[in-house]
Amino acid sequence: MPIEDQSMSRPIGLVLARPAHTLGDEPYFHEFVAGAERILRPLGRSVLLHVLPTRDDEIACYRRWADDGHVEGLFLVDLAPEDPRIAVVKALDLPAVAISDPDSGGGLETVWTEDGAAMAEAVTYLDGLGHSSIAHVSGPLAMAHTQIRSESFDATAELRGIRPTRIVGDYSEKSGYDAVFSLLAGGVRPTAIVFDNDLMALGGLRAAEARGVHVPDDLSLLAWDDSALCQLAGPPLSAMSHDVQNVGELAARGVLRAIAGENPAVVRADRATVVQRASTAAVRIS
Repeated sequence: MPIEDQSMSRPIGLVLARPAHTLGDEPYFHEFVAGAERILRPLGRSVLLHVLPTRDDEIACYRRWADDGHVEGLFLVDLAPEDPRIAVVKALDLPAVAISDPDSGGGLETVWTEDGAAMAEAVTYLDGLGHSSIAHVSGPLAMAHTQIRSESFDATAELRGIRPTRIVGDYSEKSGYDAVFSLLAGGVRPTAIVFDNDLMALGGLRAAEARGVHVPDDLSLLAWDDSALCQLAGPPLSAMSHDVQNVGELAARGVLRAIAGENPAVVRADRATVVQRASTAAVRIS
C-alpha cells in the first residue's frame, strides 16, 4: 500500500502527559504539529492533540482510541528507557512513530535528533569561550533524551576539565527562573548555563536580571529549541537550533509508513547546532 493512500482520513494522535502550565507558551510542539500537518493535510489527515496529567491517563487514552478506532496512528514523545507505552501500542496494534533515540524507540519507526552529539557541541562551544564552570538546567530526568543530554554534558565536561553543575527543571519558565536564582545564590557561581528548552532559558534570563547579574558579561546563557522567544529576548538568546517543523515532517512520513505496514526504520533528523546571539560571550579576564 503506498503511504500516500488517501482512503484513510482518521487523525494521528499525539498525547502530552505534562502539566498544562508547561505547554501553553512552549513553541516546540506547536512547531512539531505544524510540520507534521504539512505532510498530513494534503492527505486529508490532521493531528489530534490531547494534554493529560499522567502517563496512566495517556495509556488509557490509547486504549480508548484503539477500541473506538478514533485515530489511525500515534506520535510517541517524551519516552523513557524501557517505556511501557511501547508494549501497549504494539499490543493494541496501533501504528506509531517514536520521537526518541533508537533504543528507547523499542523497534518502532523512530525519528532521532542525536541529542548527545548536540550537547557535546554546546559544551565544547562554551569551553571555547573560556567557560570552566558550566551548569545544566535539564528537563525531567525520567525522559530518555534528558538522560542522554545529561550523560553527554557530564562526559564532555570531564573531558575538557570543566566544573559541571545540574539542576532539574520541568520545562516551565518558572523552573528556569528558580534554577538560576538558586545557582546565583551559591558560593561558586557558574559562568555559563545550558538549558534544555527555550522557556527555561527565558526564566533564567529574568533571574539573572533579578540578581543584578549582567548577561553576557557576567553570565552566558544557551537555550535549547531555538524559537522566536529566543530571538526577541533582551538580549537575544544564543540557542541550540534545529528545524522542529522538519522533525514533525519526518515523524508524519514515518507514521504513514507504519500505517502502510512497512518495516520500521530509524530516521536521523538534523541535530541541533549552536546559533550564537548576544547572550553568550567570552569570559572576561579580571
